[in-house]
Amino acid sequence: MASIPVVVKHQGKKYDVEVDASSNGETFKYQLFSLTGVEPERQKILVKGGQLKDDADMSKLGLKAKQTIMMMGTPSGDTANVIEKPKEKVKFLEDMTEAEAAQVEGATPAGLQNLGNTCYMNSTLQVLRSVPELAASSSSSANQLSQFGLGGLGASMDLTSSLRDLFKQMSETQQGFPPLMFLNALRTAFPQFAQKSKDGQGYAQQDAEEAWSQIVSQLRQKLKLKGASAQSEEDKAKDISFIDKFMAGKFESILECDEPAAKEGGEEPVRSEDTFFKLDCHINAETNHLRDGLMAGLQEPIEKKSDVLGRDAVYTKTSRIGRLPKYLPVHFMRFDWRKTTGKKAKIMRKVTFPLELDAVEYCTDDLKKALIPIRDQIRDIRKAEEDVERARKRQKRMRQAQVDENAVRGDEPLQKKAEKKKATDKSGDTEMEDVEFKTDAQIEEERAETIHAAKQQLFALVTPELSADEGANHTGLYELRGVITHQGISADSGHYTSFVKKLGPKDPVTGKRKEEDGKWWWFNDDKVSEVESERIETLYGGGQSHSALLLLYRAVPLSSLGEEEKKA
Repeated sequence: MASIPVVVKHQGKKYDVEVDASSNGETFKYQLFSLTGVEPERQKILVKGGQLKDDADMSKLGLKAKQTIMMMGTPSGDTANVIEKPKEKVKFLEDMTEAEAAQVEGATPAGLQNLGNTCYMNSTLQVLRSVPELAASSSSSANQLSQFGLGGLGASMDLTSSLRDLFKQMSETQQGFPPLMFLNALRTAFPQFAQKSKDGQGYAQQDAEEAWSQIVSQLRQKLKLKGASAQSEEDKAKDISFIDKFMAGKFESILECDEPAAKEGGEEPVRSEDTFFKLDCHINAETNHLRDGLMAGLQEPIEKKSDVLGRDAVYTKTSRIGRLPKYLPVHFMRFDWRKTTGKKAKIMRKVTFPLELDAVEYCTDDLKKALIPIRDQIRDIRKAEEDVERARKRQKRMRQAQVDENAVRGDEPLQKKAEKKKATDKSGDTEMEDVEFKTDAQIEEERAETIHAAKQQLFALVTPELSADEGANHTGLYELRGVITHQGISADSGHYTSFVKKLGPKDPVTGKRKEEDGKWWWFNDDKVSEVESERIETLYGGGQSHSALLLLYRAVPLSSLGEEEKKA
């Protein structure tokens, strides 16, 4: 009897097999064993009518040339699918120390106790701690971590050392922690934060944005990194500031006189470069969205003397971003000094902001030229991933519908089915073959191939200059990671809290972070709670309730490709 050529699919691979119609199912399984390494007793082969049995007559299965047959199963020596005894002894939560429990995946992070109107500092520290590079760098930059208890006695009065010690202690507890030593270091470095309240009872409330700016300025001076990414050995030996690498941007500005007479008289525009550590969102009667305030901040009117006109004139300083840092703080300028009250009054206007910020439009033409192709390619990759996911869900629905239909037809007696088949054959109509659906493994394989090709193209778009700057944004896109909020009517009163986006769980094998669940931690001094992403949308302002004062954006990375894929 002639053999029948069929295609066997197993774990995403295809095998061409010649089926001897005179043999049985056991013989066929041994054929597949020689190709796949899966022992016959571990094979599950799906044919019309169900699962292939060892004594099945292959000539009676109705096999057709080039028909596809699905096979499932793994070799007994496949260690990837064998449950092994854990290498480390399982430790239950109740048996862990406080430090061990604090470092368990998903553990609630430590809050900070309010030491008397210090909520401005607590909220600032929680958002700063969300920068993983900062915690790692502050730890490695010191010779030794100071060894002392939760009281913090004996810590250095240096702000950077105090920050390092504080972050370490916070990582070892889930309780509200008293940041006493850091507070003392902050007040020593910047006496303005030691100002007493007007009634003489305790310390005065302070502005969280001012605390952020002063801490960042101190870190810029004290926290240094080796130039590991530099090209020359000389540059590698130089120390560079952590802040300059990861949190400093560059403005390229043009200063021009608004009066045409100055230009006609030969006055040339003045070009300059400036470093910035945050973007300001100016708020006025026309500001409704973050974009409005940022664009207003890039146009600054300046009054100064014109040598050509021989008098004072109004100039406009137009700035564009020449370097986007990896971490971008954005400050809502909600506090306005009022002479009548002698206080910083709060601007209550509602200003919306995105969870993902496209910063390309604020950049120079040269930087736009480098970033736009990358940004657009990332969006294409996202769309491709969404299309694949939609196709997966659509096929799942179709497969379920087919299963339901087969279940209905399966209720009919076999004799009646055979009679229907004979009647169909006599009528000359062609019998419709069963629809073959792709497995999840096949869909995933196709998805991986499509996305891999797109990511290869993405890396090819990155310019050498952009790639060499490790601390810069390489995509032009930012994702929101932290928010400092204020509740009240003035900077000198009210209450500050902060929100930090939760990280995805860490893979114990690869060490990489998995997909995030979109939830946030809300730090209200020593009280820490988990909130949904919708809570962030309530921070737009418009009243005395919690409104965003400072946003921390992090650059959307190019990709999570491994090094071998980048080189492929």
